Amino acid sequence: MIRTYDEINERIKQRKAVVLTAEEVIDLVKKKGAEKAAEEVDVVTTGTFGAMCSSGAFINFGHSDPPLRMTNITLNGVQAYGGLAAVDTYIGATQMAERNGGGYGGGHVIEDLVAGKKIHLVAYGPGTDCYTRKSIETLISLDTVNEAYMYNPRNAYQNYAVATNSSERTLQTYMGKLLPNYGNATYSSAGQLSPLLNDPHLNTIGVGTRIFFGGGIGYVSWQGTQFNTQPAEVNGVPIGGSRTLALIGNLRGMDREYVRGLDIFGYGTSLAVGVGVPIPILSADIMKRCAISDEEIFSQVLDYGVSSRSRPVLGRVSYAELRSGKIECGGRTMRTSPLSSYRYAKRIAEKLKNWIENDEFALTIPSMPLPGEGSVRGLR
Repeated sequence: MIRTYDEINERIKQRKAVVLTAEEVIDLVKKKGAEKAAEEVDVVTTGTFGAMCSSGAFINFGHSDPPLRMTNITLNGVQAYGGLAAVDTYIGATQMAERNGGGYGGGHVIEDLVAGKKIHLVAYGPGTDCYTRKSIETLISLDTVNEAYMYNPRNAYQNYAVATNSSERTLQTYMGKLLPNYGNATYSSAGQLSPLLNDPHLNTIGVGTRIFFGGGIGYVSWQGTQFNTQPAEVNGVPIGGSRTLALIGNLRGMDREYVRGLDIFGYGTSLAVGVGVPIPILSADIMKRCAISDEEIFSQVLDYGVSSRSRPVLGRVSYAELRSGKIECGGRTMRTSPLSSYRYAKRIAEKLKNWIENDEFALTIPSMPLPGEGSVRGLR
């Protein structure tokens, strides 16, 4: 072992910690090797910013007078869940507004809350002896509600497939517009900056890990849904969608710059969330894994022109190829475009680095490791 969490946190407290982003550390390890680099670096910071559909927020409105048990709730016209206690709700990022025209959904409500805007609440209830009121219409904001926290069941996907389209028609998907006859390919990952590609077997990430979340501080609360350790690996990282994280954080500490509602044309709404995870350099092996580059990370190209949960695999390409703007796959040349922002991923890693260097962010020891094994079942 090179160092411990306590030793790193003490160096952070003294503002002596050496922190590099996952991008910066690549050249250092090439130059000095993992052993020497591990002796010099305390923490490596990562980042990702893109659509994370499995996201949402819990809100407690507080009781009206007379009180109301809310069973049917809308926020700016977006349906929220009414099956919790009287004035608790959960609003999902992909729930779309009931009004005609679309383009606005739960992700936009969450962004508007973080931005400090007032939200139009309409709620109905059955009326009971203890909750006599049957309806309410009012405005709420982060200043008026009680708790408001983001809880996302599946974020920070560890790699994800590249999408293309073999069919004769344009497809509007959650991976963006896919042109006919393999006209383009889209992808969604920060590659060498992505958190779970820098700690692929989750040696340092577990329940209770403190992270950068939506511009504020959040935590890993559990493994994410569709947590999968089965995909094959190349250079120590999966080549397909694998591990995920369930994340939690206070909306009041977040920044709209890193929490953005999305309207994905022809598909629906979602939420772009900024996530950054610090990786403590406890060993040379961890340092080596943090130095993985886009040339060494591969993803499978899937044909979204086939409507199946098991889409055909057309080939395998590196993130260096994807970021070049075109790929060669199956004898075809396809233009590529990202659905996640590398520029923002880099900004997140830099911001987290700055927090740590200035003793504004300490590392936490996971209270429980995430599973070593996991698989995904289909619905029969």
